[in-house]
Amino acid sequence: MKSSNTVLIALFAALIVVLSLIPPIPLPAIPVPITLQTLGAMLAGAMLGPARGALACLLYLALAAIGLPVLPGGRGGLGAFLGPTGGFLVGLVAGAFVTGWLARRLAARASGAAQIAGYAAACVIGGIAVVYAFGVPWLATVAKMELAKAALAVAVFVPGDLVKALVAAWVASRVERVWPMVGR
Repeated sequence: MKSSNTVLIALFAALIVVLSLIPPIPLPAIPVPITLQTLGAMLAGAMLGPARGALACLLYLALAAIGLPVLPGGRGGLGAFLGPTGGFLVGLVAGAFVTGWLARRLAARASGAAQIAGYAAACVIGGIAVVYAFGVPWLATVAKMELAKAALAVAVFVPGDLVKALVAAWVASRVERVWPMVGR
């Protein structure tokens, strides 16, 4: 791996750490708080592409697994992966990969509104649908609730995640203008 790739992966892992350290917003009756982790995964996938974006998220999770307090609320350690948010954490890696893969196909060679729409679609599918596909079943299992009830419980996060997807799409399109990364 080239050193520039290593630097970008580490940089985006650090960005996810910074976004994660913004205090989480707890919601009543739901053991999953509102955080900005998914924004970091969307940005990593959209701007770095599938492999580097997924590796940035994997590095972030490795830092959390070894006990560094990089998760929302200053948490860290393997126990975080066994709690109600564990599936969402693992889903960040797959979400960043899918976001990057779709961004390359939908946005990298487009311009203007079409580019932003491509990035937005990539972020919604990868950064929301894929992350939820991992997180909701895990939440249902850990919280001992029906899958439909878990899906309904996390539906409250969808509007905020859509805003995050639009922010990530806008940022990725602006950065792409001056520093094309996805095509590489």
